[in-house]
Amino acid sequence: MCSEDNGCIACQQRLFLLIWRDGIRQYGACVHACPPGYFGLRGQEVNRCTKCRSPSCESCFSKDFCMKCKEKFYLHKGKCFSTCPPNTTAQASTRECQEMCEMGPWSEWSLCSNEGRTCSCKWGSKTRTREVIRSIREEVVPCPALLESRKCRMRKHCPGEKPETTKKMKREKKQKKQKVDSLACT
Repeated sequence: MCSEDNGCIACQQRLFLLIWRDGIRQYGACVHACPPGYFGLRGQEVNRCTKCRSPSCESCFSKDFCMKCKEKFYLHKGKCFSTCPPNTTAQASTRECQEMCEMGPWSEWSLCSNEGRTCSCKWGSKTRTREVIRSIREEVVPCPALLESRKCRMRKHCPGEKPETTKKMKREKKQKKQKVDSLACT
């Protein structure tokens, strides 16, 4: 469907409707593929060419995910940058920012421990690790952390320890404290 003043306003199902503005006028055209700076969005009633959000993006997958940047820009994780972000390096041939270090996944957290023990009434720490999968030799910035630690609460009872023993020790400690408190009052 077309309008004499504005061009197309609806297209056949296999085509995309491309709408653009020129001053205050709006124009429409039916196209097989969306032009640079737009992506095709299929819908139930109409297939549209939707403009990429970033003006530095030449082609995009969705409104906010760029696949190719305009000249003088570098692509990194779906965004366009005039200079590559920290820990990345510019690849002139592809106009992309490559990670200086490609890291593997984190391992599972270790058991909570303190000085080699996994049970106590104290706090301990857990650790996890990861490996460098790929690293660029000319890197100026070192790779991110390969080891992470965090505080954790340790289990109170050690395996094989009888809870009664711990209760007995607490009761004796409480009796000693009461005895010291009563002596302090006399």
